[in-house]
Amino acid sequence: MDQVTLIGMVSIIVAGLTITIGSIAPAIAEGRGLAEGLKAIAQQPDEANTITRTLFVGIALVESIAIYCLVVALILIFFNPFWNQVIQAGG
Repeated sequence: MDQVTLIGMVSIIVAGLTITIGSIAPAIAEGRGLAEGLKAIAQQPDEANTITRTLFVGIALVESIAIYCLVVALILIFFNPFWNQVIQAGG
């Protein structure tokens, strides 16, 4: 197995792990945030607009973590900085 194949395999495995692990925590956080938001709306229906607006901002911030993990995974697959180093070292 040459170095280019090894770098490709490791990049794909790490990209898969990045998106898997990086998506679990935001999904759990969004679920908990939504449950707490619905509980707050049930307790104080008059403040539903304020709670909903704050909930959407919080969910957007949590979702940005998963988007960052997706960007890192795409960089590892398509724009991996190690490719050029391996190709230049190989001649």
